[in-house]
Amino acid sequence: MRWAMTALSLAGLTGCAGANGSGPQTPPPAMAEGPCRDAGLDRFVGQKASGDVGAQLLAASGAKTLRWGAPGMAMTMDFRPDRLTVSYDEAMMITTVRCG
Repeated sequence: MRWAMTALSLAGLTGCAGANGSGPQTPPPAMAEGPCRDAGLDRFVGQKASGDVGAQLLAASGAKTLRWGAPGMAMTMDFRPDRLTVSYDEAMMITTVRCG
């Protein structure tokens, strides 16, 4: 019984492992200054997702954290005023940029 529960736990963890490697090749810095601001971020829609663009997004928004959203990736719906969420398509082109 104990073996079966361990196997089920490991199977559940491997389901989450596929998210690694689906983001931009160079991860952006994780921290910036102050709360997130949406104003003026639309100019990034249509640009290719990259570490450099991520750093520009953090600087422009004032967000403390940046979350990349890959195509089909599940994300929590919790609202965090200090977080910027950037989604991109299969071609790594940014499709949405929003605080929260």
